[in-house]
Amino acid sequence: MQASFPKKEKLKGKKLIDQLFAEGQSVSVFPLRLVYLKTSFEDEVMAKAGVSVSKRNFKTAVDRNRIKRLMREAYRLNKATYFNNLKAQHAFMILYIGKDKPTFAQIEKFMNLLFAKFLCKVSENL
Repeated sequence: MQASFPKKEKLKGKKLIDQLFAEGQSVSVFPLRLVYLKTSFEDEVMAKAGVSVSKRNFKTAVDRNRIKRLMREAYRLNKATYFNNLKAQHAFMILYIGKDKPTFAQIEKFMNLLFAKFLCKVSENL
């Protein structure tokens, strides 16, 4: 996996997102939560990801968009380290559930912990 986040790796489509939240499992490392679902895609990507920030906790779009931008960047930089060895295709939704504005260093630290926890959970399910 490259350190890029092209359009084909973005989680889109209402059906898939609804299925993700209905049938998916989750892991949490406060202030992040990862909802994931083992699925299959037509294209050859191993993972599709989306990010979300609650409007309840961050009223202004400026704050929500900044946090989402930080989360996408942390995902982009670290996905190759964690997801190169995935055997099956997965859909991910990364949610920010905290109430205060994070820095990039904080987001990246929690994202690494979240991915490590995800890999532990997936490997013990095999």
